[in-house]
Amino acid sequence: MTRLAFLSLIGLVALPVTAHAQATSALKGHDGNAPIDFEADRIEVQDRADRVVLSGNVHVKQQELTLDSARMTVAYANNGSTTDVQRLDASGNVVLKSPSETATGAFAIYDVNKRIITMLGNVVLTRGANVVRGGRLVFNLVDGRATVDGSAVGGTAQPGGRVSGRFTVPKRDANAPAATQPN
Repeated sequence: MTRLAFLSLIGLVALPVTAHAQATSALKGHDGNAPIDFEADRIEVQDRADRVVLSGNVHVKQQELTLDSARMTVAYANNGSTTDVQRLDASGNVVLKSPSETATGAFAIYDVNKRIITMLGNVVLTRGANVVRGGRLVFNLVDGRATVDGSAVGGTAQPGGRVSGRFTVPKRDANAPAATQPN
């Protein structure tokens, strides 16, 4: 595979990037046509296995979204004259950042066709001062929903297999009258 063909392959990958207001995940409704830039200490193209391996300080960026890891495998389908990226597998201190949140974990799997990013292994999702910890995090890139589970198959789990975290509460005026509940 030539360098130009590989760059075209990477250009087909669709990471989420659409920026929204703070109440909505920036991962909602990504632009699959935006170009992707990547950097790594090493690249290995394994044409017969239909994959590319990036290793050493891997940094992938698409618009305002970044994915950093120690290693990343890009699996693709070779359809004759075109290359169709199917999946990205990142491992080793994985950090996924968007304008509204940061997620960290041991592993990340990005299923390009299903538009889902799954992170495993001591996952921490941070949005502003709010933090949630668990064993598995699933980002749905279509609707921007993030789901955290306490344990993960094949990954490490939170103690007791539970989700933990902290949500911040805005300061309220102590002198303001309490809201009444309707009967």
